[in-house]
Amino acid sequence: MTNDAIITDNLGLVYACANRFKGKGIEYDDLFQAGRLGLTKAANKFDTERGVKFSTYAVPVILGEIKKLFRDGGTVKVGRTIKELSMKISRTANDFSAKEGRSPTIEELSKLLSVDKEKITEAIKASQAPLSLTIFESDSDDSADSQMDIPTEGYEDKLTDIIALRQIIKELSENDKRIIQLRFFKNLTQCSTAQVLNMTQVQISRREKKILALLRAKMTG
Repeated sequence: MTNDAIITDNLGLVYACANRFKGKGIEYDDLFQAGRLGLTKAANKFDTERGVKFSTYAVPVILGEIKKLFRDGGTVKVGRTIKELSMKISRTANDFSAKEGRSPTIEELSKLLSVDKEKITEAIKASQAPLSLTIFESDSDDSADSQMDIPTEGYEDKLTDIIALRQIIKELSENDKRIIQLRFFKNLTQCSTAQVLNMTQVQISRREKKILALLRAKMTG
């Protein structure tokens, strides 16, 4: 099969990868073109003797080209409205932190600015500046907002990884989500987490290792 035929037959991979980042601050056409470039590179370098499927080899290459858009920043298109909202979020978050001694949640920012939570999230994700270095999550059981700080250095480079991590966590089972929330968002010990979930500390330890291994595999694969 020729490279052109391989590319044509596997364009669905490009659509699937581009859709993962749709609405995250870069025009979809740019995402698709970057993905198409990745597919072309994969087709040119693919070795059938490796014993792996072309899709297995191609997807990381496609995602790599798409992630370059976020790292380079040159083609990121953020509208004026989003930029203005991002500035308001930054000022409001700073004021809130000064008064309360902690970062505000998405829900709190939404109420303070009278803006939908979806718009707040979009502005934070799309911003190239480190307006907020906190990932906000909602605990489905008690509706309590929790947060996890992210190092300030190289935030733009980490943007796509943050988005991917949030998506991966959403795919976990409810029990695994609770373990992650309690251990890493609420900073509970394994013993305390075990008590909350009616499990043993050994069970929490073993499950935690498996979850973290899964997250690493999906983030790097």
